[in-house]
Amino acid sequence: MDSLPVGKLELEYLAQLLARYAQLDERVLAGAGIGEDATVIDFGDRYLVAKTDPITFATEEIGWYTVHVNANDIATTGAEPKWFLVTLLLPEGRTDKALVERIFSQLSEACEQIGVSLCGGHTEVTYGLDRPIVVGQMLGEVARERLVTSNGTRVGDVILLTKGVAVEGTAIIARERGSELADEYPSDFLARCRNFLRDPGISILPEVRIALRTAQVHAMHDPTEGGLATGLWELAQASGVGLYIDQAAIPILPETAALCARYGLNPLGVIASGSLLLALASQDAQPVIDALASEGIPATAIGEVVPREEGLTLVVDSQAQELPRFEPDEIARLFAELDSPSKPNNSLAPGRCR
Repeated sequence: MDSLPVGKLELEYLAQLLARYAQLDERVLAGAGIGEDATVIDFGDRYLVAKTDPITFATEEIGWYTVHVNANDIATTGAEPKWFLVTLLLPEGRTDKALVERIFSQLSEACEQIGVSLCGGHTEVTYGLDRPIVVGQMLGEVARERLVTSNGTRVGDVILLTKGVAVEGTAIIARERGSELADEYPSDFLARCRNFLRDPGISILPEVRIALRTAQVHAMHDPTEGGLATGLWELAQASGVGLYIDQAAIPILPETAALCARYGLNPLGVIASGSLLLALASQDAQPVIDALASEGIPATAIGEVVPREEGLTLVVDSQAQELPRFEPDEIARLFAELDSPSKPNNSLAPGRCR
C-alpha cells in the first residue's frame, strides 16, 4: 500500500473524488470543488454559506485559531460569519479541566471579537489521540446580489495580495522552534514572529469588508496550506483561467524571509493564512489598494489573469517558468524532516489539513 503524504490531498485526485461522490441538489449554488472556500445554499431572499475546517495539531491558541480560519473562508464569499459550531476531541490521559477551560475561553474570545455566536457542537475525550483536535463549522449569510465565488475570476483581471506572505507560517515556526532559534535571533524578533497570529493577524475579515465596499470584486481566495503558490493554483482552477505572476512583486514579510532562509524553505509554499487574494478589474485595483492603505492594510498587485491556454506562469528574474505547487506544504515538509528517525526527536508542528 502506498501511503499518502501529510497535508492536502493532491488536487487532481481530490477533483476525481468530488466528481465521483459529491451530490448536490438544486439549492446548492457552490458545492465541493477545487478552489471553493465554502458551500453556498439558496435560502430564498439570501444565501446561507457554510464552512468546516479542522485544526489538527495542538497550538497555544487552538480555539482562537479555529474560529478565525473558518470565518476567513466565509468572508471570501462576501458573507458575514454569524454562527459557529465546534467539535472538540481531547486526548485520553492528557486532558484536565484547565485545558478544556483554556480552549473554550479562546473560542469565546475569538467569536466575540468578530461578532459570531458559539451555538453548538460536540466535546469528548477520545481514545488514541496525542493532542487536541478541533473541527470548526462556521455558518454565515449574504444577500443574493453580494455573493462572491472563487470561480468569478475573469481574463484581464488584476490579482491583488494583502499584507504579504507568510503570516501563519512565520508564527508556526517561531512558536514551535523557538528554543532552537533563541540563540540565533533577538528575543524581540521571535516575540514579533510569534505574535503574527494577531498582528498583522490571520483574520482577513477587515480587508474583505473594505474591498467589497470599494469596488466590484470578481473573486476572493485565502491561501492556506500549500502557501500562496498553491492558493493561486486553486483560484485559477476554480475559474478555468491562467495566471501571469511576477515574483518580484510578491511582498514577502522580512520575518518570513529570515526564518525560511534559516530552514531552506520557499516562502511561496509556506502556509499563508492572513493574506487575501482578490481578482478585480484593472481600473478597480488602485482604488482598492488605496482604500486598504487608508486603514493600515497593505495590498500589492502581483499579476494578472490570462486565458487558460497560457498556463500558470511565475516570472523569476525576467525568466518565465511554471508556477510551482507545494504538496505538501513547506511547513509540513520541514517538520517531517526534523522529526524523522534519523533526526533529533523534536515535537511535531501545529497545522491543519484543509
